[in-house]
Amino acid sequence: MVVAEGSPVALKRERFLSLDVFRGLTVFLMIIVNTPGPGADFYPFLTHAPLYGFTLADLVFPSFLFAVGNSLSFSRKNEPGGEAKLWAKILKRTVLLFGLGYLMYWFPFVKQLPDGHWVAKPFSDTRIMGVLQRIALCYGLAALLVHYVSERTLVIISAALLVGYWAVLYFFGEPGQEFTKTGNAGTLLDRWVLGTNHMYKRDGGVPFDPEGLLGTLPALVNVLVGYLAGTFIRRTGKNFESVAKLLMVGALLLLTAQAWNLVFPIAKKLWTSPFALHTLGIDLMGLALLLYAIEMRGWTWGTAFFNVFGKNPLFIYLFSEILVISINLLHIGPLRVYDWIGIHLFQTIAPGPFGSLLCAVAYTLVCWLVGWVLDRRRIYIRL
Repeated sequence: MVVAEGSPVALKRERFLSLDVFRGLTVFLMIIVNTPGPGADFYPFLTHAPLYGFTLADLVFPSFLFAVGNSLSFSRKNEPGGEAKLWAKILKRTVLLFGLGYLMYWFPFVKQLPDGHWVAKPFSDTRIMGVLQRIALCYGLAALLVHYVSERTLVIISAALLVGYWAVLYFFGEPGQEFTKTGNAGTLLDRWVLGTNHMYKRDGGVPFDPEGLLGTLPALVNVLVGYLAGTFIRRTGKNFESVAKLLMVGALLLLTAQAWNLVFPIAKKLWTSPFALHTLGIDLMGLALLLYAIEMRGWTWGTAFFNVFGKNPLFIYLFSEILVISINLLHIGPLRVYDWIGIHLFQTIAPGPFGSLLCAVAYTLVCWLVGWVLDRRRIYIRL
């Protein structure tokens, strides 16, 4: 059901635990994927696909953007204070998230030279784009779109962004290299606008940013569909209609993604259009199952654990990144502390990929404990 802007149909103000658990589960998986224990190869399904293909790890970031859209569905359309206050609020949060993401990559602002001396980490070598930066841009654009256009128009814009992105990659990339890391139009744009010194270089040593400027456009669709799903659930309620329609639309998007994949490959690092549809299909179907289990059947076992992540999602994610960077500034002998823990503790307990997973889970539980303390004190940090 699509309701035009200005419709008298009012959305329910009720919170849905399933949406909060979805967000928390996403943050939980995000931290695990980002902090594999050293000393052994991680499980392949928890490692991003090299370029084409799809793993569970590739689902995490799109799902977080989908959850950002869900949260937008709870925003008030008519903010007190008028348009100026609305724009100020959106711009403030966008700049804050982007700035925190940039500072996270610059942190700890110093680096150690081979001779052991510490020097300031230059601005000229700092990555500009990144995870929080993409979240910031997608949030800002989506927040303005959902305020000014109807839901029907959001669907049209989403389709146009996906088809348009395909066309831009095809026509403006290097001939024969349109869907490669170095020859796609997004990388060419990043080199021209940002410069290679400000790009990600840890993917094979080449300047290629998986969170570059152009890829923000199809990623925006994940937020917009998340918003549409949230408004649909709140409007329709906790019933079989909601579950059935989410499952059907999710299945349709998955089928469309697989068909499109024949000519435009599913690739998370390029955030291709079929990748966006593939992840949206999974997210819609996963949310439908959570809605059925939690809201309709009342299965709440374990939801409190994930809800801790869901109540301070961006803060806990930022904390997890800063903490592991800080830990690795310290050394035990020749090894960084996190490496030493992973190798000498978890690889001793369980050699191989399982030990690496145990290390990542243990680290994630440390981050959960911080979130639990904040929740107990009713401190919710909105970034």
